[in-house]
Amino acid sequence: MRAQVGDRLLVGHGQHRIGLIVDVPRPDGQPPYIVKWLSDGHMAMVFPDQYARVIPAGHPAGTGLIPREIA
Repeated sequence: MRAQVGDRLLVGHGQHRIGLIVDVPRPDGQPPYIVKWLSDGHMAMVFPDQYARVIPAGHPAGTGLIPREIA
């Protein structure tokens, strides 16, 4: 998994959470990531698990909206 600042991180299995990646400490884009959760603005260092997905900043899914099929 690789990410850049501005990408979104979708985590969870069943109950999803979306965060904005605000910092990527490693130069190769590997975790951990500093994430600002969109639901409450809380910031955390995240080590994503196998259910997490990085949504590139330019992707339409990066708006923070989750289609009802996966919500």
